[in-house]
Amino acid sequence: MATEDKNRATAAAILPLVGGAANVDSIAHCMTRLRLGLHDRSLVDDEALKAVPAVMGVVEDDTYQIVLGPGTVARVTPEFEQLVEEGRAAEPAPVHTAEELADKGAAIKAQRKAKNSTPFKLFLRRIANIFVPLIPALIGCGIIAGLNGLLVNLGRLTSVTPALAAMASGFMALIAVFVGHNTAKEFGGTPILGGAVAAIIVFPGVANIDAFGQTLSPGQGGVLGALGAAVLAVYVEKWCRRWVPEALDVLVTPTLTVLISGLVTIFGLMYVAGEVSSAIGTFADWLLSTGGAGAGFLLGGFFLPLVMLGLHQALIPIHTTLIEQQGFTVLLPILAMAGAGQVGAAAAVYLRLPRNESIRRTIRSAMPAGLLGVGEPLIYGVSLPLGRPFVTACVGGAFGGGFVGLFNQLGDSVGSTAIGPSGWALFPLLDGNHGLGSTIAIYAGGLLVGYVAGFAATYFFGFSKALLTEFDVSPEPAPSPAPAGPSTGPAAAASGDTSAKEPAGV
Repeated sequence: MATEDKNRATAAAILPLVGGAANVDSIAHCMTRLRLGLHDRSLVDDEALKAVPAVMGVVEDDTYQIVLGPGTVARVTPEFEQLVEEGRAAEPAPVHTAEELADKGAAIKAQRKAKNSTPFKLFLRRIANIFVPLIPALIGCGIIAGLNGLLVNLGRLTSVTPALAAMASGFMALIAVFVGHNTAKEFGGTPILGGAVAAIIVFPGVANIDAFGQTLSPGQGGVLGALGAAVLAVYVEKWCRRWVPEALDVLVTPTLTVLISGLVTIFGLMYVAGEVSSAIGTFADWLLSTGGAGAGFLLGGFFLPLVMLGLHQALIPIHTTLIEQQGFTVLLPILAMAGAGQVGAAAAVYLRLPRNESIRRTIRSAMPAGLLGVGEPLIYGVSLPLGRPFVTACVGGAFGGGFVGLFNQLGDSVGSTAIGPSGWALFPLLDGNHGLGSTIAIYAGGLLVGYVAGFAATYFFGFSKALLTEFDVSPEPAPSPAPAGPSTGPAAAASGDTSAKEPAGV
């Protein structure tokens, strides 16, 4: 027997004994061993493998290792690889259901969460825990502010609009107090003391105080000052708890906490935080007025990767600061384009996998939520487990963000009066500098660009040939052909004729 035939015969003898081509996940070899990654170890017949003439033994480690000896293993491995490829081509493609994609997405999400447990990201998560409870009030007040603005522009219900303005503005006027309360709670202090210290920032009487040669103004420093003041209050309170006698604790600790933290806030934090807040607003305006389309492209394209890394939480206090300063955040409508890219990508996946009804069913059920800005079902159930469609979805978000950013550069600011909603759910919260109609039109145009770009990028570049072969299969079992047999009636004849035909696509 020729050497090539002998090596192929050895490979052919080994393959069925390790469960066939479908059971082989990876193939490698070292100096003496054929190393196989297997899906199911129980399909291996150890004794039969050991009986193959060329096999010297088997070793089970992180891979299943078949000892063939030096020289032989280098010649058998290519033959084995070729047989595995031929076997996979001949066997029916494995069926991938939406449930498998969801499990894979959940595993990626859990892995990402574990990687995000660094001290810096845990700190960002604590910052998010301070602001996230405020979102319902921001949304409610933001929608009321939008309704009030519409009524004022139309000149309707003039006796009601002052009341609506009070409802919309009341929470924002005191948001520093709520931030201080939540901050103290998150960092292990007494929440009401954090709120009390933060309330100094919005107290009208600070207008009578000079610090750093400047007269303070109520609200100076905003939510950033409130956050810093409350954190300081927590540390002062903890210090007092350690050193103040228990008999005096109830009187001395709250007094010293408010006194020390309050003085530092008035004569330090308010000024510093005010400068930082002003710099944030100035930078956001400069970024979009000069960077425009480029800045929007980057923000829209990289927002979902930031979410995956847990870094998006750093944007929450920035959004809140912009809303406090300008009445709306210009960043959120741009970042919302990331969700539009996901919707467009999901539509392309739906069309590119016509045979996989399981995945298509998942897309149909998750699409309404995606349109309303809830992207997790599409991200972790469809695009991220597939890999390339997640990247092309980010491309769609980049183009949508670039569209909105371009109009910001041209002078049409598009902002949101609250944080939290996205997609179509953001329409009631939109605000800008050139009227509601123009703002809505620009945002809607950005969504449309995001949908189209995400769809086109995914449809044409989101699937490799191997990915299509792997996933474009039906999870439904093929119908069994009718049993052959003699028949005489018309119905039986028709049934026999149908069973003689091959199913479409075979």
